[in-house]
Amino acid sequence: MHDDRSIVEDRLDRVLRERVLPAVRGDSVPLDVGRWDVPGEPVPAAEGLAAPYGPAAVGDAWGPAWGTTWFRVTGRVPAEWAGRTVEAVLDIGFDRGMTGFQCEGLVHRADGEVVKGLHPHSDWVPVGGPVRGGEEVELYVEAAANPVLAGRRPTRQGDRPTAHARPLYRLRRMELAVLRTGVWELARDLEVLDGLMRELPADQARRWEILRALERALDALDPADVPGTAARARACLADALASPAHASAHRISAVGHAHLDSAWLWPLRETVRKVARTVANALHLMDTHPEYVFAMSQAQQFAWLKEHRPGLWDRVRQRVAEGRFVPVGGMWVESDTNMAGGEALVRQFLHGKRFFLEEFGVDTREVWLPDSFGYTAALPQIARLAGAEWFLTQKISWNRTNVFPHHTFRWEGIDGTRVFTHFPPVDTYNSDLGGAQLAHAARTYREKGRGTRSLVPFGFGDGGGGPTREMLARARRLRDLEGSPRVAVEPPAAFFGAARAEYGDAPVWVGELYLELHRGTYTSQAGAKRGNRYAESLLREAELWSATAAVRTGRPYPYEELERLWRTVLLHQFHDILPGSSIAWVHREARETYARVHRELEEITGAAQRALAGGDGGAVVFNGAPHARRGIPAGGALPLPGRTGGPVTAGERPGGGYVLDNGLVRVEIDGRGLVVSAYDLVADREAVAPGAAANLLQLHPDLPNKWDAWDVDPFYRHTTTDLTGLDELRPGPPAADEASVTVRRSFGASAVVQRLVLRAGSKVVEIDTEVDWRESEKFLKAAFPLDVKADFSAAETQFGHVLRPTHANTSWDAAKFEVCAHRWIHVAEPGWGAALVNDCTYGHDVTRDVRPDGGQTTTVRLSLLRAPRYPDPEADRGTHRMRYGLVPGATIADAVREGHAFNLPERSVPGGSPVAPLVTVDSDQVVVEAVKLAEDRGGDVVLRLYEAYGGRARATLAAGFPVVSVTATDLLERPLEGPAGRDAYEVGESGAVVLRLRPFQILTLRLARSAAG
Repeated sequence: MHDDRSIVEDRLDRVLRERVLPAVRGDSVPLDVGRWDVPGEPVPAAEGLAAPYGPAAVGDAWGPAWGTTWFRVTGRVPAEWAGRTVEAVLDIGFDRGMTGFQCEGLVHRADGEVVKGLHPHSDWVPVGGPVRGGEEVELYVEAAANPVLAGRRPTRQGDRPTAHARPLYRLRRMELAVLRTGVWELARDLEVLDGLMRELPADQARRWEILRALERALDALDPADVPGTAARARACLADALASPAHASAHRISAVGHAHLDSAWLWPLRETVRKVARTVANALHLMDTHPEYVFAMSQAQQFAWLKEHRPGLWDRVRQRVAEGRFVPVGGMWVESDTNMAGGEALVRQFLHGKRFFLEEFGVDTREVWLPDSFGYTAALPQIARLAGAEWFLTQKISWNRTNVFPHHTFRWEGIDGTRVFTHFPPVDTYNSDLGGAQLAHAARTYREKGRGTRSLVPFGFGDGGGGPTREMLARARRLRDLEGSPRVAVEPPAAFFGAARAEYGDAPVWVGELYLELHRGTYTSQAGAKRGNRYAESLLREAELWSATAAVRTGRPYPYEELERLWRTVLLHQFHDILPGSSIAWVHREARETYARVHRELEEITGAAQRALAGGDGGAVVFNGAPHARRGIPAGGALPLPGRTGGPVTAGERPGGGYVLDNGLVRVEIDGRGLVVSAYDLVADREAVAPGAAANLLQLHPDLPNKWDAWDVDPFYRHTTTDLTGLDELRPGPPAADEASVTVRRSFGASAVVQRLVLRAGSKVVEIDTEVDWRESEKFLKAAFPLDVKADFSAAETQFGHVLRPTHANTSWDAAKFEVCAHRWIHVAEPGWGAALVNDCTYGHDVTRDVRPDGGQTTTVRLSLLRAPRYPDPEADRGTHRMRYGLVPGATIADAVREGHAFNLPERSVPGGSPVAPLVTVDSDQVVVEAVKLAEDRGGDVVLRLYEAYGGRARATLAAGFPVVSVTATDLLERPLEGPAGRDAYEVGESGAVVLRLRPFQILTLRLARSAAG
């Protein structure tokens, strides 16, 4: 029987491939072709349609990398084709296996109307079905010569200045052809039954029933006359396709989708065009398939459509109103969630959901992040406060070490908030609805006996394209088919509502959803990460001081400018930009964009501060951090304060090097320029492990097995080079309030200059580092071996911190050999700890070892730079500036305070007027994350706070202006209902409000101003 089955399967393979599929199209006639090669960047459609076209023909080469060519095709439907279905077949040079990663096209009519997109699996344009005969055809194709960059090998094709000018593609087919609908339907019948049969157990009767039906169909089909015998063959398959699914069959909600990276192996400008092509395909399928539902995330992509393709935009709005084109996710882009700051994640939802509400009246209910590289434990609370009820991702199925134990579960974040979550067991966000994938979903579904359903996002994605008519044909045949899961094409809300109803007590997963892969993204493209961190800090200050100036002086608040700048930063937090996994073009533009954003935000901040400072001589120092320092209140300003703390001394160290001392910390820097002691004078405790040296730069080889810019594989640790060679060691110039030492080193083709600084009144040993980085496939770390026995590290994440074991007891622990932290990471034993703070670093690793003396050393290392070669062969090469610091004797409270201060330095402007804070909170445990004016432009003040230590907090909030009422809101600044809502906060006679927060709670308050305020 086995041989018999193999014979039928092999026979079907050949007949389908060599006879049936080639017979789908019949008679054909060539189209006349003209071309216009765009001399530079893409042009608006009107310009392309009106361009001067020269002659062209099938076989012609076209398209240097990133170029655009417009093709005009004209012809006439033969009269003898009357009554038949006719298509224009426009193959501009496709490789059949790579949708979204090669040439693509967008088809227009002569009047500019967009028809549909072209890609390898959708190379046709409808002409008529049936045609009358004699119809004139005139179509225009905007063809994009996107180079193939998916081979994971270094290439200089990833940026226009370095890409070669040779043509990449050749026109293959430009003709009118008859579509033989009966043969096309036969091909779908055969594909579906064949795919199902191969997935059924060999001993199952249904498998053999399908096999025999296929055998009879092949016998009935004349390979020499497929069109004439297709109906006869289909009749042999009718019973097999009519047999209904079992009552217990797994249920699949198939959601049309095209996960479209907002940048990756193409620049942002090409994504704008990919959106148009993908949306055009979705709309065309809706016109011909009434059951079709298409979901699209990323408000930014809708905004691009509105700006650049108003015709498509109007059609999308109509389909959204019908419930068939479904906005999902509610974020501005499918953001990275590891490194984006807390307020940035809030704004992802605020701007994304607000766009969908204003444009469509749709309040999205899910978080839709199928492809981001791990998910912060802060996300459940942020999602729920944004009004989201459900969360979807697929990416955790990429884990290399551990198989995640659930597909449907409740995910609990750091504050205790839970969100209903689903991981599609199909294990792809680009399903083709083929038999193998659906069988895999049913077979691997881990909730059997409790749940009955899963979601399958289907359609070509990453590079866009979306579902095809072939996929929808499979879905129709699989609605109710024995041996297969039941497939229903429906919106995500239908799935989530049914899944939660049947499995409301789903298991709970607590903490971050750590992706056991792509750990190198915490470090790759360090320039982008620095640009993002600084932009987030500047946005905080621009809003704080602009709001203060608006309330104090009546100065207009820059709503439009801040909205535009926020959306620019949010776009660049997309999960292939901020993580550093895009081509050179993307990161070159990102660096340029960040520089522009920084300049604009500094101008906004400076203008507001100057308006507040008065400008009458002297200098006023502004403190934008959420904690007081040097006598300056948080969010306030004072004339230049004097020195705080005792004197700082610098002297020579016996045996070589220098000693810095400020009465709080004594730092010894040896003759190698390494920190061999950081003594906490207050606690009488050494921070550096005996015999070890801190701020030790270490270099590793870095050639991961698969994904260069994405991955760091654990074997990188097998080879370590300590960078102890010294070019120069010298003390800094004398200063009243600081002492410093400068260290210069060179290694390989690179060089580093570090300035170690100890300031008056501070326990932070600052290390200002500039690296001229010229290495390739190397990994640079800074090691701090600390004399502390720490079972866990605490790493700042959005609105709090996460605890991770420093041991590798389990495979789950061992897999976290590289982790993400924001402004600080802290290790401690009872009674004493230390922290590392930074201004632009995210990657870290923490290990511990037993010393010969029996003590334990906990080593914290910051990941400073990488040098991957794909997809950007020059990634990270250049000059980098980064600051980090060691804080001996730090508590979590110290880490929180110093982390904010490190990223929000004081700013001095001319003037003489002190500035009182708009709001004050009398507990450092409650951190003010944002102060701004309300989004509705009504003039009220909005502030966002969170509990930062992981415990219960009570604090008193006082406003520096007359307040009528205080209302708790969600992240979109809508009043919350219930006990925590609009009536929860009373303003006392003195204007004070008592706050009570649970661990890591985020609280958004709207302070209504009185007319006098």
